[in-house]
Amino acid sequence: MGAETYIGFEPPPPKEDLETLTLSDHHSQIPSIDPPSYSHAVDDPSSSTPKRSQSSDYLKISVTDPRKEHDIAPTSLVPGSATYVTYMISSRTRDLAEFRVRRRFRDFVTLADRLADSHRGLFVPPRPDKNTVESQMMQKHEFVEQRRLQLEKYLWRLAVHPVVGKSEELRVFLRAQGKLPLVAVQPAKGGRDLLRIFKELKQSVTNDWGGARPAVVEEDKEFLERKEKVQELEQQLSTASQQAEALVKAQQDVEETMGQLGLSLIKLVKFENEEAVYNSQRIRAADAKCVATAAVKTSRLYRELNSQAVKHLDILHEYLGVMLAVRGAFSDRSNSLLTVQTLLSDLSSLHAKAEKLEVASSKIFGGDESRIRKLEEIRKTIRATEDAKTCAIREYEKIKENNRCELGRLDIEKHDDFLGMLKGFVTNQVAYSEKIADVWSTVVEETKQYARDTV
Repeated sequence: MGAETYIGFEPPPPKEDLETLTLSDHHSQIPSIDPPSYSHAVDDPSSSTPKRSQSSDYLKISVTDPRKEHDIAPTSLVPGSATYVTYMISSRTRDLAEFRVRRRFRDFVTLADRLADSHRGLFVPPRPDKNTVESQMMQKHEFVEQRRLQLEKYLWRLAVHPVVGKSEELRVFLRAQGKLPLVAVQPAKGGRDLLRIFKELKQSVTNDWGGARPAVVEEDKEFLERKEKVQELEQQLSTASQQAEALVKAQQDVEETMGQLGLSLIKLVKFENEEAVYNSQRIRAADAKCVATAAVKTSRLYRELNSQAVKHLDILHEYLGVMLAVRGAFSDRSNSLLTVQTLLSDLSSLHAKAEKLEVASSKIFGGDESRIRKLEEIRKTIRATEDAKTCAIREYEKIKENNRCELGRLDIEKHDDFLGMLKGFVTNQVAYSEKIADVWSTVVEETKQYARDTV
């Protein structure tokens, strides 16, 4: 597999010359060029180069040259003992500017966190997980190569997103030399502070356990219907993905069985030729050789068929990843709504307190100085909370709009992608079925005499 992913389809690998198979090959094994596993097809960027790459600012993005580095951080207890892997990130923009930077996995985590924070409500493609268990079970070089492929595909997904692909975060990640700066801890949007987070948690628990009705509820019926349909889509995708994996496994079993049948017949033909006494035995051995050759050809055709099927059906895996991004965007909406609910509840409580103090203070001639001071403090808090509420509502409306636009984009892209998947899959199945039928039709022609003799 090439280290770089380019726009468009890669040329197919050269086919082996199946016609060179002879009886002397009986000790040789069928080349074990296994098709990519369906469950890992998502890790192969060349298997599904983004279909919307024409709209991206980037012509090429590649992740190459994994290199082990030593951590010389002053906090390390044993200097020089910690190691990590860095990757060369190469990119080329549409104006033909090229950039090369080195990044480690931690930098990808930083990028994902920044994008999630600055693009709330958008379907931001999820980054690959840091699977430490898998890294311990696999050989080191296998794990590094798998991660390299995953990271390359992740960057492509970001690049083709109509908003994220043009973001400053991605631009800095792909172009800025040196180590990425650490993320500065900043106050969350909408005036949320630590106390408000605890209040929101309390409000969330109250809502979940059927307490007081929240001040604001999700009233967008269209959104709720779309959300339910998306959840149903995720269930259907999961089922379809499992069935696609079963199909690929079944076709792989046919490939292996045909290959073994061909090898067994080749050995049988050799035995017949070595032990033949009559000329008719040699003729039958030649016919058996035709069947053996056809079985080997069929095995290799099934291998090619499977490789192509994986590339087409990989779109199911792609959209399961999209569903993770959708969940994140919907969660942003829920959290933002909870912030609005909490602030409205705070304001209601503050106004009630202010009203009580005003009534109590009015009953005392000249007013109660301590109550007046407390009333001023409450009014000041009300003004700050009103400002926070305005920011929170503005953020909530922005997230709602992002959700709406992303759902519309999902509908269009899903239609195009699934239609392309089905067309490609069906065309591929028909083409290889015809090739396989041609192989066996040739055998029928070559063994007609044998059929007539047995009648």
